[in-house]
Amino acid sequence: MTAELPPDRSALEAEISAAIVRCAAGEQSALRVIYDLEAARMVGVAMRILRRRDLAEEATHDAFMRIWRSARSFDPARGSARAWIYTIVRNQALTILRDERRFGPDEPADNEIPEPNSALARLPESSALRHCLEQLDTGRRSAIVLAYVHGFSHGELAGRLGVPLGTIKS
Repeated sequence: MTAELPPDRSALEAEISAAIVRCAAGEQSALRVIYDLEAARMVGVAMRILRRRDLAEEATHDAFMRIWRSARSFDPARGSARAWIYTIVRNQALTILRDERRFGPDEPADNEIPEPNSALARLPESSALRHCLEQLDTGRRSAIVLAYVHGFSHGELAGRLGVPLGTIKS
């Protein structure tokens, strides 16, 4: 029995798979398609591993370089296109974590919570995202910013914000 993807996820998978095939043929604009669709989530995956935005962005950049160079090796029979690119970014992040060991005094302490309002303040006044975030109460806004901007997992959010895990997940 195989699980079918919802239509929107299935279409996304098909679009990314087609873009990888076009990358293999040397079409640079195809890499931009993948970037536009997945870069933010790829940075989030790398953030959960590396805990530093600069290193997460480096891992994502390296992953896109690898996607471009290795597109010919992608085989849809072996797995989905999205699984393939997320495996690449995960491996790049783990390589940085293992080989570089560049965690130093500039890194925030584990118990320091980044200030969610600073991320909100960087958004343009006319931003639809800013408008939506401003409509939320402080707790929900903090949870969303910490998760999507700083890469916190559900468990980390629950621990850092002192809220039950089930509440965070809902």
